Amino acid sequence: MTWDNARPPAITVAPGDSIEFENIDVASGQLSEKSTLKDLSEIDLNLVSPIAGPVYIDGAEPGDSLKVTMLDFEPSGWGWTAILPGFGLLAEDFPTLALNIWSFDKSFTKPAFYSSGAKIPLKPFCGTIGNAPAAPGPHSTIPPYSSGGNMDIRDLTVGVELFLPVNVKGALFSVGDTHAAQGDGEVCGTAIEAPMNVAVKFDLVKNENLSFPRFRTPGPVTRHLDEKGYDVTTGIGPDLMEATQNAVRGMIDLLGKQQGLNPEDAYMLCSVCADLRISEVVDQPNWVVSCYIPRVVFE
Repeated sequence: MTWDNARPPAITVAPGDSIEFENIDVASGQLSEKSTLKDLSEIDLNLVSPIAGPVYIDGAEPGDSLKVTMLDFEPSGWGWTAILPGFGLLAEDFPTLALNIWSFDKSFTKPAFYSSGAKIPLKPFCGTIGNAPAAPGPHSTIPPYSSGGNMDIRDLTVGVELFLPVNVKGALFSVGDTHAAQGDGEVCGTAIEAPMNVAVKFDLVKNENLSFPRFRTPGPVTRHLDEKGYDVTTGIGPDLMEATQNAVRGMIDLLGKQQGLNPEDAYMLCSVCADLRISEVVDQPNWVVSCYIPRVVFE
């Protein structure tokens, strides 16, 4: 469950090659579509967030960029969202376990139904995707790094071209943490965590000298959730993290009042379909963070 540039590659490929990673699963098979809170309470966190790889790309050298084209996602048809004590944006507000098991159409064309009755449009992507860090030794897969990793960017879906800094010879690319849907921010710490197969294509851009990842989308990045508008709450203050927390707290409160959701269900719903935006960072000393939830999910 670590990045380590000393780990031998699982496979070697050439620029232009495509491969498929099979059965990517953030929980390492510890949860299933029949899992309960008891199963969640017994999960071994040392087995959470594994990465598949590493893949050695012939000719990749430090200073190059690895271009990764997302070709396809083959889902299992189920997933889970959970509140884990001590983890997430509002960890202090939610100290107890909660779990929602999802079932969804494998075509991704139909929304997944939440236990509260909400309908969540799907958009598969890899929460974790990147190259090995330059620094030696093991590095946790939980945080992201300048070479990628657990970035949780929901727009890294089919057709996207992702450019990752190469820090070590061969790049040593890996993936993990597949999601069927997520709001920007993944506020409770989990999205719709769904086992999947993932197909990608590799190319090299020589001597690009990227400091951080970049990506190119083939079209709009919305999930067509605009037709019914949004409810939006804000957080305002001199600390961006606190403003973010307050924006989400406001949305949890609003969902309780308008939709009758208990706080735990509202928090998990925000994690899979609410989007956080930095609305203003220039009018010091206070900044504005907004939390958008699409009203179409309740139609």
